[in-house]
Amino acid sequence: MTTGSPRIVLAYSGSFEASLAIRWLQEQRAADVITLTLDFGQGRELEAVQDRALATGAARAHVLDVRDEYAREYVLASLKADAVGESGLVLARALTRPLIARKLVEIAAIERAGAVAHGAAGDGGQAPLDRLIAGVDPGANVIAMRREWPTDRQGQLAFAAAHGMAAGTPVDGRRRVETTLWGRSVETNGAPPETIFTLTRSAADCPAEAATVDITFERGVPRAINGVSMPLVELIASLGTIAGAHGVGRMQAAGMVCEAPAAVLLHDAHRQLQARVLPEDLRRFAQAASREYADLIRRGGWFTPLREALDAFFEKVQERANGAVRLKLFKGQVTHE
Repeated sequence: MTTGSPRIVLAYSGSFEASLAIRWLQEQRAADVITLTLDFGQGRELEAVQDRALATGAARAHVLDVRDEYAREYVLASLKADAVGESGLVLARALTRPLIARKLVEIAAIERAGAVAHGAAGDGGQAPLDRLIAGVDPGANVIAMRREWPTDRQGQLAFAAAHGMAAGTPVDGRRRVETTLWGRSVETNGAPPETIFTLTRSAADCPAEAATVDITFERGVPRAINGVSMPLVELIASLGTIAGAHGVGRMQAAGMVCEAPAAVLLHDAHRQLQARVLPEDLRRFAQAASREYADLIRRGGWFTPLREALDAFFEKVQERANGAVRLKLFKGQVTHE
């Protein structure tokens, strides 16, 4: 770290593009770059990501395990609100952004950094992550790499070659893959090959006998599987293993394939429970509020009075969401008993 140099905290995934950002920020901003990597349950060793950041030139590299916080504060809120995207697509990736924004601002304060940076995409030049960071700290200086450095792949390769950086091999060819404990998403065009899927079996490879799963809720919070109580992160992992083995949890929409076996089962069970315990008028209103909540998540509106108001509404609704729901899993299909 250079004494007296400005500091920038960069959201760092470990990708080739993110590593280029370290070097670019060092050169263009004459700054010390401090990276931040969050463990959302990617299922891979993040020490290698930390080592890559330091080897690339980062002054420091923070790696934080946020799985429990992600599950309790963001995943659970979306489950209570039954907030899902287009074609039922689970919002696992969008739900990471509010926590990324919070941690960027927190680490920037600890490191006394004058700016935070990210490589997230957005519509109309502004990413949802920009809005989220502003929601946490309206005065934050945000460097959006896709606006600051709008180069194409060839430009990136040229920059890498000039700085002695290897491009490496992108995961799944040239597809972008993002994984959390709540789901895995892969950008794709057309029908996805079977090799894309890692969390769920194909119908042909599923067991010949169905599995029955009982999920118990308390005020909308999943507490137990088949009568066995467990912490939320452990419950999601266990349910994901069961559902994935029976091919449950595959979704596709708008150039995106998503695998979310635990999320699909929990959303399904939660909806079944609410259909059982809520009056018709309340359920109808809650469905409209669910659509608003999902849209709010996608557009980066987490840190707003609207989200707080919607959370208060759904918390009231969850007072009735108590009991167990039985689901039957068979070759990618879920039915209710």
